Amino acid sequence: MTVLERPRSTTWRVVDIVVASVIAAACSVVFIAWAVAYQGPAALLTPLLPGLQGLVNGPWLFAGVLAGLVVRRPGAAIYAELVAAVIEALVGNQWGVTTLLSGAVQGAGAELVFALVLYRRFGPGIAFLAGAGAGLGETVVDLLLYYQGSTPLFTVVYATSTMLSGAVFGFLSWLLVRALARTGALSRFAAGRDAKRVG
Repeated sequence: MTVLERPRSTTWRVVDIVVASVIAAACSVVFIAWAVAYQGPAALLTPLLPGLQGLVNGPWLFAGVLAGLVVRRPGAAIYAELVAAVIEALVGNQWGVTTLLSGAVQGAGAELVFALVLYRRFGPGIAFLAGAGAGLGETVVDLLLYYQGSTPLFTVVYATSTMLSGAVFGFLSWLLVRALARTGALSRFAAGRDAKRVG
């Protein structure tokens, strides 16, 4: 077993709640900005191949992965993604309360990956898969709410592009955690201690 495999405990500490909340709040700023900025890239991608606009979904899919990698407690991914979605919905966007459903399902998709490895592995591969899991969750919500009656081709392209986008942002989340850990900002977490041992 490597140093990256096991958290000390699955019990949440106060610092875990605080940091997961801070991560969620910070990610919500990205969500809010991207709710406006995504429209340009999506408009460029859609004519190339219907469903390819799923590539722009990644910036909404990383909060759960990031919190899961840092906090390493069951529920961290769902908590962060849902809290970020709540903040985004309260500020206001074009999707309203369905933002909460998206947040919950995205978080659940990432959470499932961490759960499958029993919250014992937090390397780049798991981050990549957790991001893809968040993307799969978002695909289900989008197809049911916004793309009903889609063709099989659209469904496959949208699902693939959304999951790929989520996976890329999952990996970027892992890189961000590594960078933060090296500064000492995560010294109270296993993520910070692991980075020192491995780095």
